[in-house]
Amino acid sequence: MNRYFFLSVAWMVLLLASCKSGKQDAAPSGPPPPVNVDVIVAEKVIFPQSVEANGTALANESLEIHPEVSGRLVLLNVPDGAHVSAGTVLAKINDQDLQAQLAKSKVQLSLAEKTEERQRKLLAINAINQSDYDLALSNLDAIKADIQLLDAQIEKTLIKAPFSGQLGLRNISPGAFVTPSTIIATLQQTDKIKIDFTIPESYAGFIKKGGKLSFTATDTLQHIAVIEAIDPQVDLSTRNIKVRAIAAKNDVQPGAFVKVYIDVSSPSGSFMVPSNAIIPDATANKLILVRNGKGEFVKVTTGYRTANSVEIKEGIEAGDSIVVMGVLFVKKGADLKVKSVKKVQDMMGN
Repeated sequence: MNRYFFLSVAWMVLLLASCKSGKQDAAPSGPPPPVNVDVIVAEKVIFPQSVEANGTALANESLEIHPEVSGRLVLLNVPDGAHVSAGTVLAKINDQDLQAQLAKSKVQLSLAEKTEERQRKLLAINAINQSDYDLALSNLDAIKADIQLLDAQIEKTLIKAPFSGQLGLRNISPGAFVTPSTIIATLQQTDKIKIDFTIPESYAGFIKKGGKLSFTATDTLQHIAVIEAIDPQVDLSTRNIKVRAIAAKNDVQPGAFVKVYIDVSSPSGSFMVPSNAIIPDATANKLILVRNGKGEFVKVTTGYRTANSVEIKEGIEAGDSIVVMGVLFVKKGADLKVKSVKKVQDMMGN
């Protein structure tokens, strides 16, 4: 009997211990601890922003030198790469036949002038009819017109530089027979350089006549150009705008490929956040704000981007606390603990 008594007592002790252990296991664990985060305070900052475009450097004036008439060259004054002034005679085509015709016409002119003078005196004393004098005067005027035509034809045999500039490499030799399709040389005016480029129409507000931009070519040095003209027509196929800028003479050669950089910074500043603070979503980008100690996800509209930062156009206001560190551990409505407040400029690290 004593054995059964001790067994009963031992069983009850084990039962009580088991119940106590079960109660301890079922006890509630309590709320999760707050998530530690770092934040920045939203403020507008003046942040340099630029748009890059591809362009081409062009000479201020450029042309191919062609003769106006066919013939044999009797003069060729085209030193390779030389600088010439406007009006310099570069070449002359044989004009002996035209000069002979001109000499003949001048003889006819002298005779026609004497005839017209004599007929005019006779008409004054009514010795001839008016029609006889008119015929003499008409003949005189016709010869003068022929001389003007010959002078114009002779002028076309002279090939002159239309503006001051630098010659290219000549393509023919003295004595060659040329036609209007023959390219004698090229002429480039490089005292100024044109920079032609296109830019998306969304940046049209940043392009103003007289505005400045920078560009680089193969030398990687930055040069400054001033916007001279903007094409009023947007290209219908690319939705780009054609722009022309003028730069002072530099080492950039006409025809060179250039990179153009246009400042699109907002004068009133922009909200900028580190790229890692942005949470991409299927429908929108989001930021986490700290409000009343809890995490709140807000949709934002982004703008200009750099390697490490993003412009926020809509969705936040000045003074908002934006989570920038610990973003991956924050859930909607979670309690947050701000460890430190970072500076916007330090977090962008450009």
